[in-house]
Amino acid sequence: MSKGNINVSVENIFPLIKKFLYSDHEIFLRELISNGTDATTKLKHLISIGEAKTELGDAKIEISIDKDAKTLTIKDQGLGMTADEVEKYINQIAFSGAEEFLDKYKDDKNETGVIGHFGLGFYSAFMVADKVEIITKSFKDEPAAHWTCDGSPEYTLVEHDKSDRGTEIILHIAEDSTEFLEEGKIRGLLTKYNRFNQVPIKFGTKKVNDPTHEPKTTKDKDGKETTEPHRQIEVDDIINNTDPAWTKKPADLEKEDYANFYRELYPMQFEESLFHIHLNVDYPFNLTGILFFPKLSQNLDMQKDKIQLYQNQVFVTDNVEGIVPDFLQMLKGVIDSPDIPLNVSRSYLQADGAVKKISGYITKKVADKLSSLFKKDREDFEKKWNDIKVIIEYGMLSEDKFFDKAKKFALYPTVADTFFTFDELIEKTKDAQTDKDGNHVILYAANKDAQHSYIQDATAKGYEVLILDSPIISHLMQKLETSGEGKIKFSRVDADHIDNLIKKDDNVISKLSDEEKEKLKPVIEGAVNNSAYTVQLEAMDSASSPFIITVPEFMRRMKEMQASGGGGMMGMGNMPDMYNLVVNTNSPLVSEILAADEDKQKGLISQAFDLAKLSQNLLHGEELTNFIKRSYELIK
Repeated sequence: MSKGNINVSVENIFPLIKKFLYSDHEIFLRELISNGTDATTKLKHLISIGEAKTELGDAKIEISIDKDAKTLTIKDQGLGMTADEVEKYINQIAFSGAEEFLDKYKDDKNETGVIGHFGLGFYSAFMVADKVEIITKSFKDEPAAHWTCDGSPEYTLVEHDKSDRGTEIILHIAEDSTEFLEEGKIRGLLTKYNRFNQVPIKFGTKKVNDPTHEPKTTKDKDGKETTEPHRQIEVDDIINNTDPAWTKKPADLEKEDYANFYRELYPMQFEESLFHIHLNVDYPFNLTGILFFPKLSQNLDMQKDKIQLYQNQVFVTDNVEGIVPDFLQMLKGVIDSPDIPLNVSRSYLQADGAVKKISGYITKKVADKLSSLFKKDREDFEKKWNDIKVIIEYGMLSEDKFFDKAKKFALYPTVADTFFTFDELIEKTKDAQTDKDGNHVILYAANKDAQHSYIQDATAKGYEVLILDSPIISHLMQKLETSGEGKIKFSRVDADHIDNLIKKDDNVISKLSDEEKEKLKPVIEGAVNNSAYTVQLEAMDSASSPFIITVPEFMRRMKEMQASGGGGMMGMGNMPDMYNLVVNTNSPLVSEILAADEDKQKGLISQAFDLAKLSQNLLHGEELTNFIKRSYELIK
């Protein structure tokens, strides 16, 4: 028997281990299982190269709870340790790593949540236990060893009669951590961190039908059949899938395999993914994984089912900021890499060269996959566009390299349910939609129903009108306007009268003289009596509406950018609503208003103004009630 003191220079290190990341103390189980996994996989390797003269057998990791003894045991069948190795790896190397970490980070409030990432490993057990035992037997022909420590620097190390290879870690759970003696708690942690562990994990047993027993069916004297129940047997309850889809080669997987894995990852997700991207690279870094494109809503809310980051099949986090580009964090799936430095802050991750390469690789793979899907089956790609456009548009805004690639497959749907790429759109519209000043005007609507009359005016002239309705489209339009050659300009169809949006000729003759217009304008302004509206008198086609409400493109776009938190608009306060009331001086109704007496003028202007507001969904409440009453009076 030997006793000793662990060389400790940090005062009260064990209480610090327990206290440092109390909110993250569940991580101890992941760390101890990772140690058992390493011991098993290393033994497998030594056997394969002939350095270990033993059989691996049905090696697994077993987790067990003894509520009476208040212990939680993690048992593996891996390498095991000799007494000398316990002295070296537990009392010296492992503890010095724990000490170094705590000495460096015990006062750093920003580093919470990373205790397991520093290789604290074994000593994280003291976050939940006030005494820990190790009973271990090496694969080498040496006696088993029994190490005990009660959370002080003192330990004992004695021989043990354990005869089977491997290591048992027995945690005597502290009074403030008895939740870890509950089966439901432990099963939840195993499912969270280790459901794809490389080595099978046994947690209790379960009853299953005996495959060797065929239930007998008998008949009574009346011919009624009775089948005996299935005979059941107890088997190990293995809680993990040791061979998940992302560890396999794409050539070995069928479409249904990916669908099944998606359901395995997100059992509460009832919609299938649209398509997947299988990641597999071994140079200049190691990375595997599968990313899924889910069906997305029109908002940018991050989904609750996020991308999961694994390290050698052990779950680490679903916070992949700094590793996965922002726009791809709306995807789902798994990334597994031993090369991501998980032991540092997000700011370090963002500056790390390897992480930047990984992020760039993922972006390229996604762009290449989308390009391939577009070229292979454009019709199917168009059907899926509404479900994936937010991700692609966000990527085009935030990543210049992705923008360059995406311009070839990003789609622009029209009100006629056709789709153009940007180059196709420019080619299709450059002749008809270039105004007299050389501006190539791309018309769009945000809502097919709300802007129906404006769309009709535009399509009647043979113009293409896009449907652009994502929450970030204002930002993307601004980038598209400045990225290409020529004078590209996006204008929503209700930003002005169609003849003004794509101005072909300045010589439209007004039926009203300048004097009549000067007389009419203050009359309309007085009747409207609303500072949000700027009255403009324009000579338009006599068949066009007498009053048209438009929203100036610049002001509307600035409001949309402000609403989505971009464009440098934060902190400017809410921008006021501003509209143009365009009065068609060639409309017969406008001539009638000019010729009418004051009372009739007021009635006609109110009715025409309300009709214009109604077409823009701006008529509500009392104004709408009064309009309806007035309209009934007019048809009596």
